Amino acid sequence: MEEVQARGAKVILVSDAAGLEAAGSRADHCLEIPRAGPLLTPILAAIPLQRLAYHTALIKGTDVDQPRNLAKSVTVE
Repeated sequence: MEEVQARGAKVILVSDAAGLEAAGSRADHCLEIPRAGPLLTPILAAIPLQRLAYHTALIKGTDVDQPRNLAKSVTVE
């Protein structure tokens, strides 16, 4: 996190309460997810990350309903 911040980027930490506590105040923004087993944690983390990606695309002006190269990947056999 410190190397990323040293290059001028902001850090958004997605973790459970224990991870947020271990990181301390080094992250710029924190999103807490419920504590779960190792198989379920990636799914729980994907939900806020998908929302973040969606809203970032909207802010950038990207058409979220028409991803690039989708037709090519669907029609090529």
